[in-house]
Amino acid sequence: MLTPFDDEIWIADGPEVAVVGFRYPTRMAIIRLSDGDLFIWSPVALTQSLGAAIDALGPVRHIVAPNSLHHVFIPDWKRAYPHAKLYAPPGLRQKRKDIAFDCDLGRAEDHDWCADIDQVAMHGNRITTEIVFFHARSGTVLFTDLLQQFPPRWFSGWRAALAKWDLMLEPEPSVPRKFRIAFTDRRAARAPLARILAWPTRKVLMAHGTPVTCDGKAYLERAFAWLER
Repeated sequence: MLTPFDDEIWIADGPEVAVVGFRYPTRMAIIRLSDGDLFIWSPVALTQSLGAAIDALGPVRHIVAPNSLHHVFIPDWKRAYPHAKLYAPPGLRQKRKDIAFDCDLGRAEDHDWCADIDQVAMHGNRITTEIVFFHARSGTVLFTDLLQQFPPRWFSGWRAALAKWDLMLEPEPSVPRKFRIAFTDRRAARAPLARILAWPTRKVLMAHGTPVTCDGKAYLERAFAWLER
């Protein structure tokens, strides 16, 4: 089921996925570009009803894996939309050699969506190089795994204790501790962060967490204050 998030942007929640014993909810976003084409961000499991709802919005032209961790459902989407371009973030071509990607996620101005969506790569992290997007029309920044939040009782036992240590149970979405530690080159990360903080952000959307629907710019400044120090 599609849920309107703002002007020309929708979200859809998919099934949970298991990662090293932890259950993760999944969420994708669909953006309708000014030319009417659809930009698919971090696609979840494709069902007949989801596909029909998306097809009613317009033609799917761009399917984006925003980091090297979000790739499980990509092949199904490529089969369903063979004429759409499939974009690879840094590291995913090497990880998924079975997927025929059409393009790499380079500079925003190199892509057909540059009039509607800006983007920046968060360098300096050993886990993954995440591509962060900004949809200008809605003022929405899209993060994938660098910001996360789970309900207080989502995990139990030792998983709950580990999730608390990892800052995944904070009152508002936070950068998990494992990702903070993995930013071994903070200097490389600060330049893209400065660009993100300069965007006129109103809302923040993430794959695993409660979306921020107001004062997004102030929220991002809080969420990444540790990286600026």
